[in-house]
Amino acid sequence: MDTTTEAPAFVRSAAAVATSTGEDYRVEIRSGHHKLAADEPPSVGGADTATTPVGLLLSALGSCTAITLRMYAQRKDWPLETVRVHLGYEKGPEKSVRITRRIELLGDLDEAQRARLLDIADRTPVTRAVRGGTPIVEQAHHGAVRWQHAAGSGSGAGAGADGQEAGRHE
Repeated sequence: MDTTTEAPAFVRSAAAVATSTGEDYRVEIRSGHHKLAADEPPSVGGADTATTPVGLLLSALGSCTAITLRMYAQRKDWPLETVRVHLGYEKGPEKSVRITRRIELLGDLDEAQRARLLDIADRTPVTRAVRGGTPIVEQAHHGAVRWQHAAGSGSGAGAGADGQEAGRHE
């Protein structure tokens, strides 16, 4: 009898495709059925047509924090009116960086509720991903990748409805 157990497989819970075309730094992003963009400021050669990639990282952290705290407060039926998350990306000596976060909780909350919400903020999915240094696993491909549309299938190549890549690699 085999008593070995396999580690659970990873299950994709989110996906995005970022596409840069042309000579500028603007990047079109698709995540699920949502379209976003990123760019760089003119000081580094961009056109400032969208937030920076670091701005998107801060936005992800702030929105995840606000959503998680709202969800928790709703489940507990706590009087949380507004969550505002202020974030900053700071550069220090010897190329060190850090993210600062200040959370405002507005509503008729007692000190224990406020303390609990701030505790929960340290355990949001994006907070854990950033603090834990989530590994980035490069997926190898051979040569150039080209997308082909399946004729008559009604499904185009590129990002599917869930942001995952569709089409065929060549």
